[in-house]
Amino acid sequence: MALKYLKDLWVDAETEGLDEPELLRYRSNLLGRDLRLTNFGGGNTSAKLPTVDPVTGNTVEVLWVKGSGGDLGTIKRDGFSTLFMDSLNALKKQYRGVEFEDEMVDRYPLCTFGANPRATSIDTPLHGFLPFPHVDHLHPDWAIALAACANGPEQLKRLEAETGIKLAWLPWKRPGFELGLWLENCVAANPDLDGIILGSHGLFTWGQTGRESYLKTVEVVDTIGQYVISRVEAAGDSLFGGQITAARPDAGELAADVIPALRGLVGSFIGHFDASADVLRFINSARAKALAWQGTSCPDHFVRTKVRPLFVEWDPVSGTAEDLIAAAEAGMVTYRAEYAAYYEENKKPDSPAMRTPTPTVILVPGVGMFSFGKNKPEARRTGEFYINAIHVMEGATALNDLPAQEGIPADRVVDNYVALPLSEAFGIEYWLLEEAKLQRMPPEKELSRKVAVVVGASPGIGIAVAEKFAKEGAHLVLADINLELAKTAAEHVNKKFGGETAVSAQVDCTNRDSVRQLMRSASLAYGGVDLLVSVAAVFFPPDATGRITEDQWRKTFDVNLLGSMLAADEANRIIAAQKSEGSIVLISSANGVVAKKGSWAYDTSKSALNHLVRELAVEFAPLVRVNGVAPASVVEGSLQFPRDRVLSSLAKYGIAYDEGESTEALRDRLSAYYSKRTLLHKKVTPAGVAEAAFLLASSRLSLTTGQMLPVDAGLTEAFLR
Repeated sequence: MALKYLKDLWVDAETEGLDEPELLRYRSNLLGRDLRLTNFGGGNTSAKLPTVDPVTGNTVEVLWVKGSGGDLGTIKRDGFSTLFMDSLNALKKQYRGVEFEDEMVDRYPLCTFGANPRATSIDTPLHGFLPFPHVDHLHPDWAIALAACANGPEQLKRLEAETGIKLAWLPWKRPGFELGLWLENCVAANPDLDGIILGSHGLFTWGQTGRESYLKTVEVVDTIGQYVISRVEAAGDSLFGGQITAARPDAGELAADVIPALRGLVGSFIGHFDASADVLRFINSARAKALAWQGTSCPDHFVRTKVRPLFVEWDPVSGTAEDLIAAAEAGMVTYRAEYAAYYEENKKPDSPAMRTPTPTVILVPGVGMFSFGKNKPEARRTGEFYINAIHVMEGATALNDLPAQEGIPADRVVDNYVALPLSEAFGIEYWLLEEAKLQRMPPEKELSRKVAVVVGASPGIGIAVAEKFAKEGAHLVLADINLELAKTAAEHVNKKFGGETAVSAQVDCTNRDSVRQLMRSASLAYGGVDLLVSVAAVFFPPDATGRITEDQWRKTFDVNLLGSMLAADEANRIIAAQKSEGSIVLISSANGVVAKKGSWAYDTSKSALNHLVRELAVEFAPLVRVNGVAPASVVEGSLQFPRDRVLSSLAKYGIAYDEGESTEALRDRLSAYYSKRTLLHKKVTPAGVAEAAFLLASSRLSLTTGQMLPVDAGLTEAFLR
């Protein structure tokens, strides 16, 4: 069968020598990496394989099926559950009916082959009861478009007549034991099927080998794609009722202005903004509000996008950022009330408590889509799932040319698109099995869902702060006047903690416009700002007379004092827009207390910074705490200690050294000398300063503001008197 949109990516050379479980992994990765075939974490694949039982020595049939919570695109061999097929089939005798089907989930582990710890998926019987060695269950937008049609069964008849692909239609049924039996019976009654469409859900296909199953899946999905896309293209400008507004030319600026406020309305989440063509075509259309209200159909979409998005009604032509925020605030009041009513109307005695009644997706005509999650990947994927839903609505509404099934309530249908009934949606969202999965998730880290801006993200304290905050779960915007240093820091953090943990930016901390743009960039990257650590500082070594120039004096105060003030002030502006709590940490120095020869510009700038901490704590209260860290000289990795300065200091203190030593070795000699002047005889390191910054930024010192925390290993000259 000719492919038009998809490609056969199977390469025989890549599969040479792979055993059957590895071939299943290979097939799964091929299918899962193409988001047209299935979304992140969605879909399942399986293989029923003859295997020698190590206990009896007999050959038995073992079901390998994607385990709970896995992702096909990245799954490895250990991501599959393994079950004795004889045992799984024997559960049919214990099945007491659909009202008791959830109790079967506790029995799947009793069928485990090989002491496999991988938790079984709720979809296990859907694969186990289909009588084929290899089965694929995916959520392609094109197939779900058919599955979400009010006239779905009629569309399948025409699809077969036009293409020869024969698919059976099963009405919506929540995944579980009962649906597995439905699939088994459907194939028994229709042995010549190419696949099965599950109403409002997805697609099942199969084959006698892994290769055959893969090809059948790709061919069926591509054929459905050709069928659906031809209708979408025929709809042209009339899709979704036609466009009634246009994208704002200043949409990006508006998004940066409003996303902190939207994040504040949603709660403690990370944000993502999308103004792609698919999003704009939908949200700017005549039918967008009505379709958005219906919610999504596929349960994989719904779990992430909630019962429905918030569609903001405002003037997309001439409205201001203030108008948009006001409209979103009014819409949020209504959304929360409606969500609470939805919960009350559908809850059962054993339902989990109501979760946050706020949306994860906000649609703004003329601007774009804002999506939110516990971290950046989740926020981005939530938006991607809603784009999947848009594609489904696109296809279903374009197929509005055949009679609808009888018996579908009119309030569930908009232009041939059928969403899940609210009772079924609630059953998915508040499913006790889903709640159990949530409870099994590891606890979040201390700075999870927090966005931290680090100004001065260069080697030494800046990178140490970035590492510590990332380790504790924060998302980071790493900024420096030297963009290459910022990029290097972000790349280092992303390599160590995950590819979307940090972004880089260039900033001149002495220029308010530059600092404001940095905070706007942080808002667009992650939704807003919660934490700021200002590290940026300069030190000019004195000349032979012990002096620096007046221009160097001004530069010292501009960077060390004015720069910290501007960063704090602009961060506070974003935090205020969120109406949330925040924490600001300014890196000062023990020199702010200790008077000594040769560094009076640097020392007085840090002394002023100490008082700035107290002033800002008063100014920004009660929502934002402001504190400082005062380290003694941090030599390790610091750009403030270039080789020339280190050599000068070593000579000044009469410390022997070899000219051939590396700069870091020389820095280590100087740092060791400094440590001997402290009570603890320990070096002050970037990691030690970062630990103090973390304590002040986190909730551990939530009652501390306006304070300076020394990190100097006991420098008696810095004792306050």
